[in-house]
Amino acid sequence: MSQKSRTLTRLVLLQIRLFVRKYPALLYVIKWLFISLIIGISVGTASAGFLESLSWATCFREGHLWLIAFLPLAGLAVGMLYYYYGKEVEAGNNLLIESIHQPAQKIIPFKMAPFVYLGTVITHLFGGSAGREGTALQMAGAISDQFTKLFGLNQQERKVLMISAIAAGFGSVFGTPLAGAVFGLEVFLVGKIRYTGIFPAFASAVLADQVTRLWNVHHTDYHIGFIPETDFLSFIYCIIAGIAFGICAAVFSRIMHYGGSFFKSKLVYPPLRPFAGGIIVAAAVFAMGTTRYIGLGIPVIEEAFGKQLPLYDFALKMLFTIVTLTAGFKGGEVTPLFFIGATLGSALSLFIPLPYGILAGMGFVAVFAGATNTPLACTLMGIELFGAECGVYVAIACIVSYLFSGNNSIYTKQKIGEAKNSRFGYLNNKNFEDL
Repeated sequence: MSQKSRTLTRLVLLQIRLFVRKYPALLYVIKWLFISLIIGISVGTASAGFLESLSWATCFREGHLWLIAFLPLAGLAVGMLYYYYGKEVEAGNNLLIESIHQPAQKIIPFKMAPFVYLGTVITHLFGGSAGREGTALQMAGAISDQFTKLFGLNQQERKVLMISAIAAGFGSVFGTPLAGAVFGLEVFLVGKIRYTGIFPAFASAVLADQVTRLWNVHHTDYHIGFIPETDFLSFIYCIIAGIAFGICAAVFSRIMHYGGSFFKSKLVYPPLRPFAGGIIVAAAVFAMGTTRYIGLGIPVIEEAFGKQLPLYDFALKMLFTIVTLTAGFKGGEVTPLFFIGATLGSALSLFIPLPYGILAGMGFVAVFAGATNTPLACTLMGIELFGAECGVYVAIACIVSYLFSGNNSIYTKQKIGEAKNSRFGYLNNKNFEDL
């Protein structure tokens, strides 16, 4: 290399160094864009495979209803798998949240991903009532955490990595990347958002969603037929509906905790818990003669947007889901919460003079907001799913539901960063399991 070339190279390197010194965020963006790309490809692909598997399991079960009779044995198999080989990953989503609060703890074992995938597919194949969010988040967390050592991340960077993984899993499994990003930032610390991971969270969620779509996996489209203009009365109606959604979320969270304690107190040997729960669910399905309240329940959710549903739909889905999940079957709570919220909202049109479609949409996200303490993420989800026209309605419903759900959560490892009410400020930094 000539002297002139060396001089030119030094000048270019000097300019780059000066530019980086002036704009230090550049290296941060480049680094986390690369990591987010890896997360997006891995998690988006995993979510695509998982969604296709769930679709197959649901269709196969509905075509072979005799499979539901084997739900107790399926529960026993899942229980034995976790009892003998997966005790360290049994905490599920709470383990992910705990790894954000305590990033110094050991890396999440990779086997969490295949275990929860297999357990959830079995739950749906044999007729349990569960969702998919929990599985998507656990798969995302287990896969992404393996990169901690590979990339030499420190404790704070691992915290950002786990936030990004949760964002990617949520955004890709529901097709709502903006809500997924905010959910990852909002879920682990109630009342506060850590902005240190804002770029990786959004980048990972958007990339994971795009990868899932590239695999030609389609998400359910929900349509609200008529969205009325907002006025003072509709504002009051939204508050009333939000109160109902918040109370519903609180009841669901409370009974989930009581249900888990009940099964543990009655059955000491853990694999027998899903076996017993399977007997209850299967017997109820055959006694009622319908599969309306098992699985994801997507057809009923779509039905809630098209007509007024009876009040008992949401209550029955709540009972089926609580028995399934507290007994030890795998899956998520979120899609059942969508079902519960949408059907409750549709039924509330009997008393609240708003269209059942908009009430179903409000309940869809608001009960979820109250049960997970994530009102901002749920507001964004409502806008992404139903359109910006319903933004005011879903925002009010989500915020009021969040306030009226009290100190309850389906995630016991959530910490209270800032109490919902100043009267309860002493609760700051407590876990929900301590309340």
